[in-house]
Amino acid sequence: MKLFLFIITSVLAVFAINAAELPQNDQQIHMGVASCAASMCHGSIISREGSNILQSEYIIWSRKDVHSQAYMTLLSDESKKIANKLGFDNAATAGICLDCHSDNVAPKNQGDRFQISDGVGCESCHGGSENYLSSHTNSKQSHKTNIANGLYPTDDPQKRAQLCLSCHLGNKDKHASHDIMGAGHPRLSFELDTFGILQPLHYVVDADYKRRKWSGDSYTNWIYGQLEANRETLKMIETNLVNSNSLFPELSLFDCYACHHEMSDLKWSAIKGDGYKPGAVRLNDGNFKMLIAMAANTPLLTPLHQNLSLLITSLNDKEKLSVVIANLKDDIQKVQTLIVNKTRSERKLSAKLILHKILSIGANGEFSDYIAAEQAVMAIDLLVDYTNLQKSYKKDTAELYKLVIDPEKYNAVLFAKKLREIHNRNVLKG
Repeated sequence: MKLFLFIITSVLAVFAINAAELPQNDQQIHMGVASCAASMCHGSIISREGSNILQSEYIIWSRKDVHSQAYMTLLSDESKKIANKLGFDNAATAGICLDCHSDNVAPKNQGDRFQISDGVGCESCHGGSENYLSSHTNSKQSHKTNIANGLYPTDDPQKRAQLCLSCHLGNKDKHASHDIMGAGHPRLSFELDTFGILQPLHYVVDADYKRRKWSGDSYTNWIYGQLEANRETLKMIETNLVNSNSLFPELSLFDCYACHHEMSDLKWSAIKGDGYKPGAVRLNDGNFKMLIAMAANTPLLTPLHQNLSLLITSLNDKEKLSVVIANLKDDIQKVQTLIVNKTRSERKLSAKLILHKILSIGANGEFSDYIAAEQAVMAIDLLVDYTNLQKSYKKDTAELYKLVIDPEKYNAVLFAKKLREIHNRNVLKG
């Protein structure tokens, strides 16, 4: 009996490990969107009563979610031009494009109804359904068992962040390189909670959902999104700067607007150049600045700030850079341990402290780079809403969005001035 339990536990453990793999790498058979689209499954025109799911998930995805059009984007004239510049015959058949514009799993993992043209479909996010397609419809089966059978845990904010960021930021295996962006691909911009809200939900976070799955909030989503963005950025620096023998560094890791500006527009300043000499190409540190804000009012702030400064000054020393990256990964884990899993009242207080720190950093002119300013605005909007300050700052957040709506017209001086105004008012309010 003990041996039997040991075998069962071991098998479930293997499935759990596989489930932790991103869907593209899960080695399960991906059965195809058509396998989920029947009217009695997830393809109902209207939401069905008496079910713990909407059953209209396919309709919402196919009609309203931009992910359903991800593959079709590769057929556009613009995509054809990008592919031509990169030397590809067709963007719709190039693996580097399909990796993020479709469910690009290996042919051996494609089921009979699988179509690459489905784009970013059900199994792109939920994992190959080979082992859970039939069993997950059983209302008596636990969510944990479905995950053990290969369902990717998208309700877990950390796993969701890893999944979304694998395309919207990149990871060590795939990302929109400087070559791709140089050919015309848009710059990637992402924040987990904000971008999640922008897409139509195909689930309802009701009492049943909270009982069966995770029941967190926007603040926690933002925290995990930032933590994972920092981790993935460090991994990409490791892959492309530490472990690469290329003559030139991967420039997509650096701030786009450090180079892409008029020669008469002198970008360097003492604040912006903190750690950099004039003329140096700066790392894209938007998420790093959010990490600093998250560590505000904790013992981690000083060592974190020191290690981030060392990261900047170690870019030309691979051995030193490798050590600094390891230290920063450790810092990130410490930040996570310190600020997650708090009570609701503790999260509210923590959110206010982080908001205050972001405003303080901005008031000091440290969001002079557009990408950092963009991250700051999304964070401020979310934190203001989460801390019930939207009435006091609704107009302010609207004005901040206007200041970052067009990167070509971004004015760091006006942005700092606006944040200084908000910060001073925030201080006066105590």
